[in-house]
Amino acid sequence: MSSVLIRNARLVNEGREFDADLLVMVSNGRIVKIAGSIEGETANVEIDAWGQWLIPGMIDDQVHFREPGAPQKGN
Repeated sequence: MSSVLIRNARLVNEGREFDADLLVMVSNGRIVKIAGSIEGETANVEIDAWGQWLIPGMIDDQVHFREPGAPQKGN
């Protein structure tokens, strides 16, 4: 199974921020593990995210979907 391990990221998750690693299984796009340090796991791809922010599961709540035929709502 294909996986991605992101190490040393600054995570924002469940209302807090902390330094951690994150393991994702690519086949189903799911986060398998979030931990301060993930050891003993082998991943197809490993990314060093030192100095980067990671917001797993983030959605853009500012997206505005418009019904067709209602262009005035786009303003």
